[in-house]
Amino acid sequence: MLYLDANATEPLRPEARLAAIAAMDVLGNCSSVHQAGRAARKLLEEAREIVAGALGAKPAGVVFCSGATEADALAIAALGKGRVVLVGATEHDAVRAAAPDALVVPVDGEGRFDAGMLDALLSALPPAMVCLMAANNETGVRHDIAGAARICAAHGALLHVDAVQEAGRGLARDWLALGADSVAISGHKMGGPMGAGALVVRGGQEIEAVQKGGGQEAGRRGGTQALPAIAGMAAALVASDCYDAVKIAGYRDEIEAFCVAQGAVVAGRGAGRLANTVSLILPGCRAQSQLIVLDLAGIAVSAGAACSSGKVARSHVLDAMGLGEGAGEAIRVSLPWNVEPGAVGRFCAGYEELMRRALRGRGD
Repeated sequence: MLYLDANATEPLRPEARLAAIAAMDVLGNCSSVHQAGRAARKLLEEAREIVAGALGAKPAGVVFCSGATEADALAIAALGKGRVVLVGATEHDAVRAAAPDALVVPVDGEGRFDAGMLDALLSALPPAMVCLMAANNETGVRHDIAGAARICAAHGALLHVDAVQEAGRGLARDWLALGADSVAISGHKMGGPMGAGALVVRGGQEIEAVQKGGGQEAGRRGGTQALPAIAGMAAALVASDCYDAVKIAGYRDEIEAFCVAQGAVVAGRGAGRLANTVSLILPGCRAQSQLIVLDLAGIAVSAGAACSSGKVARSHVLDAMGLGEGAGEAIRVSLPWNVEPGAVGRFCAGYEELMRRALRGRGD
């Protein structure tokens, strides 16, 4: 299988695998005071220091969670308490579900948030919290986090950044230094094991636990920490320093050029994007049909959006960008960290076959 669905989960990095296995051999519970517990705690705190260092935070500001979905929900529940919550129109469902009554900040046709509207909304509101993703999971479009932070600061609003897709992708943005008040990351999106993520908060921000328990994570998140997954996440974060964004962007551009020549439309092509991501709209051909053809060819990609049942749905991201019927005709190609040069030719061959079938289906 040719795996081109890295934004769903990156292939496990060897360094992360070794770190997770080593952590499995540590017997103790991180909260136990005996020797075995202290050994586990040492590994946990080493991972905390790595995550904090990579994100420009203090170790005390790192709260380990089960993943970014939990981290986003914790940020909104804790930091958004008593505040009006605003979310970008293209935010991940983890944020949208955690703030179902939030006000929506619109985006332009390239998927970039409307700075003027954000400023106007905050001018008219009481204390607020704004949630903006660093980079979109479907299109790869990157938001101007520094610009958003300046607008938020001018109105006394807090800014939460879902950095899931950008962290570990060769983009050294220090979100806290840019003005974010909290940041969410996920281990398996950067080549670590599934089951670990983190909420990183600026010093001084109070976090009240949503998931109560035994007082783990300084009382901010109950439940025994998943040490192997956390150790693997930290190792993946270190290994991602070698992420070759230039090489991967070159492969992406080759795929884009070929598909556009075949009649595809690229969503967000005029915006700054992740090096590995391209959203391809094939007018007149449903996303589900495209996935089936490519899957039969042994190529794994995703549709713009998918629900838990596995059915393909219209993309709220592309809808927010004003792409009309294209919201149901898009597939996402997201290249993994270990993509090989031959992947480009193989995908293009599969897409060419897809086009032939689409044209036959339309009777062209």
